[in-house]
Amino acid sequence: MSIENESAPRSGRLAPFGGAAPRLGAPPPSVPAPAPAPATAPAPVRRRSLTDRAEAALPAVLLAADAAAACIAVLAAHGRPWTPADLLPETGALLSALLLLNGSGGLHRSRLSPSVLDELPALAGRAAVAAALAATLAGCLGRTWPPLDTATGLLRLLAAYTVLVVLARAAAHAALLRIRRRDPRPVLVVGAGRLGRQVAATLLEHPRYGMRPVGHLDTAPVPLPDGLPVPVLGGCEVLEREVRRRGVRHLVVAAEDADAGAAAAIRAAARLGCDLWLVPGLREYGALLHGHRRPAQGDHLWGFPCLRLGRPGRQPVRRAAKRALDVAAAAVLLVLAAPLLALCALAVRLDDGPGVLFRQQRVGLGGRAFTLLKFRTLRPADEHESATRWNIAQDHRVGRVGRLLRRTSLDELPQLWNVLRGEMSLVGPRPERPYFVMRFTQAHPEYADRHRVPSGLTGLAQVHGLRGDTSIEDRTRFDNHYIESWSLWQDVKILLRTAASLIRPDGS
Repeated sequence: MSIENESAPRSGRLAPFGGAAPRLGAPPPSVPAPAPAPATAPAPVRRRSLTDRAEAALPAVLLAADAAAACIAVLAAHGRPWTPADLLPETGALLSALLLLNGSGGLHRSRLSPSVLDELPALAGRAAVAAALAATLAGCLGRTWPPLDTATGLLRLLAAYTVLVVLARAAAHAALLRIRRRDPRPVLVVGAGRLGRQVAATLLEHPRYGMRPVGHLDTAPVPLPDGLPVPVLGGCEVLEREVRRRGVRHLVVAAEDADAGAAAAIRAAARLGCDLWLVPGLREYGALLHGHRRPAQGDHLWGFPCLRLGRPGRQPVRRAAKRALDVAAAAVLLVLAAPLLALCALAVRLDDGPGVLFRQQRVGLGGRAFTLLKFRTLRPADEHESATRWNIAQDHRVGRVGRLLRRTSLDELPQLWNVLRGEMSLVGPRPERPYFVMRFTQAHPEYADRHRVPSGLTGLAQVHGLRGDTSIEDRTRFDNHYIESWSLWQDVKILLRTAASLIRPDGS
């Protein structure tokens, strides 16, 4: 997993410098001051519109509607005098299963085009599954539960729930649409081509979506007719200024030919705390959106297929879950590996003298530098060599102990302390030195986007073999894909694949 290696990356493979590869044997260039790290900009203070507040409250309203409909349906289907003890265990199981199933299916999320008829099949199917679980619980307890004691009772329960939940959700959706029309939110439209102009016109003509376009962003706008209702404000470089100036909380990306500028705008908007909507130029993509397993994600905007994008690395619950996994796993591993850490430290001390730990500045979350810890496998000539030398794998100064530690990746065990301190995560983009961060960012603009999340001990790029002298462009692509598709299970998979790779060490 180590990548502190001997020489600069070869031209044509990593090509990080945008010029000729350094001449072999030439002295390493002087280290310039590191470029300002791509810090995560704080979210601007913006007035939350009435529509924003209603959208934020909608999940709780829908959850309450589901729970109330289920409780009333149980009482209606009971069919005889009851006491709380008659209903509590089964009703609790029914409610818990129903709310969990509806939540996991995206039925408590806001949609651009809410329709209770679209939700009806999913609501009815999940209600049937929840009722089956409640009936199973009653059977296990040796009880008879009148709402599900007969087929008639089951049908009565499901029919009552369906009618009640449809009425409650229809009222909630109607109230939301009224609020949207009354107080639409300002939005920026990325793309001033034909699709972008159509989307902006649609939003102006149909206030039911609660979005009022205030400007287009386009890196290379085509000649536009005069008198456009929505002005072109400039390229994506003005995004942050316009977001702050106009109080924007939402971006609609409607570019037929999405380029690196559009991708940069999406990532910058996510860092600014904006919600993102993607209207793909390929209309056939709508079939995929309609078939999406989460109906709140695949949507449409007056016939245009539309997908709501998440904000990578910004969800508090997901961040907390990732941090909890890091702390628990790092603490346990440090305790279990304590004898191995002591043996490695003793071996380094006997082989190469005092100073068993190697400390080096790396760039992590938000572009901030931290001190990374490793077991020392080579004593660099000076700080300049430590900061600018790319590969030491073939350096004759690496002794037998150092080669063994590098081949087995045991030299990286002290980084568990970095994980415990919160400077790193178990899984994430591998951190690099400020000197190389500056040069890689110059050659690959998306390289800086890797710093949206904490750096990791291992990562998606590493388990795909992108370690050592491999393509920086490929690593950048894998790291950004990891960030944008993150899940806790993905972290677990990467850790399992990393553990499997350690059984077959390759000296990377």
